[in-house]
Amino acid sequence: MMEWITPIWFIIAGFVAGIIGEKVIFKKLETLVTNRRIAGSKIIFRSLHRMTFIWFVIAGFFWAILSSPLKPDIAIVLQKILTIALLFSVTLVLARLSAGFVNLFIRRTEGVPTSLISNLAKATVFVLGTLIILQTMGVQITPIITTLGIGGIAVGLALQDTLANLFSGFYLIISKQVRTGDYVKLDAGHEGYVIDIYWRNTTIKEMSNNVVIVPNSKLSTAIFTNYHLPAKEITLTMDVGVSYDSDLEQVEKVTVQVAKEVMQEIAPELKESEPYIAFSSLVRYSNNNE
Repeated sequence: MMEWITPIWFIIAGFVAGIIGEKVIFKKLETLVTNRRIAGSKIIFRSLHRMTFIWFVIAGFFWAILSSPLKPDIAIVLQKILTIALLFSVTLVLARLSAGFVNLFIRRTEGVPTSLISNLAKATVFVLGTLIILQTMGVQITPIITTLGIGGIAVGLALQDTLANLFSGFYLIISKQVRTGDYVKLDAGHEGYVIDIYWRNTTIKEMSNNVVIVPNSKLSTAIFTNYHLPAKEITLTMDVGVSYDSDLEQVEKVTVQVAKEVMQEIAPELKESEPYIAFSSLVRYSNNNE
């Protein structure tokens, strides 16, 4: 029984060190870095959330196994389990980091959707991490990759619609025909602002706050008008009728002034675009009662 005292102390030390590291050291370091406003610091600490505790606990169990009187074969199995848990936690951190920094980069690039690209980056890290874990367990990954390649053909045939939407989403992003924040009008009559492009569909928010969900494959082949291409500024023509006896110079002055006030209230970023008025025709309407 005495030979188990040291392993138990290692386990307890791992839990205590994990709690102190997570609740004290990690929190103080997070506060210090956040106050200095270092770029990407929030993403890093969000990705490492709870991982300090997990890694200390894994270290405690690992040293407990090394100092325990367990049989060598059992100790090797337990060490492999701890190694797999460590690799999975590292994979999770890397997936969070990749998705976080991809989102940070995309936010600085106007109009690029975040969901599809960030999810792809996260999935890529998980796949690579899984292959590394299998390799660590002694599983030959070459036959698995070959099997996945052959099975991928059957899966691709079964998921034609899903894959069509996925690749159509990439096509929309690469071609830059539709970007997040663009105002579009579909040939079916729906119109609104593009919220995001997901792996399967694109969401459009109408002016009435309703959300229209359009499959990517349908949107890529649809006829639609993007009012934000090639530029967000558009020319809006309005017909205004005035009395035949009106002072045209005064009409032009008042109309332009009102247009400027409306633009300042609704779209102040377009203040460089000066509104103007043009007279197209003058028509005298007769009164049939006379």
